[in-house]
Amino acid sequence: MSKREELILKYASDLKEKCGVTPNMDLLTKVTIGCGPSIYNADASTVAGGQQSELETVKNNFLVKKLGLGDTPALYEAIHAVLEKYGKSNKHKYRAVVYYLLTVHFKKESIYK
Repeated sequence: MSKREELILKYASDLKEKCGVTPNMDLLTKVTIGCGPSIYNADASTVAGGQQSELETVKNNFLVKKLGLGDTPALYEAIHAVLEKYGKSNKHKYRAVVYYLLTVHFKKESIYK
């Protein structure tokens, strides 16, 4: 099993156990691949939900650039809702899991077809 496959299984486990979501494995795989090499870097692979600069990165680089959403207050509301769902006390919020949840939240799965 490759390192990426191991990480995808870890992300799927987080979605099931911490978020109560049964993931679409095909979509999760595509979202993970879309994260690029950041998934292999301990710092870049997670989202620091308490840092405003990190939330800006998620909003600008993922929601606006990747998903093509307009820059509105609804984007921050969605990010906060996803982080709440993942668990505020959970220190390791994986970027691929957050991006997967945001993709589903905004019904933008077609971006990854």
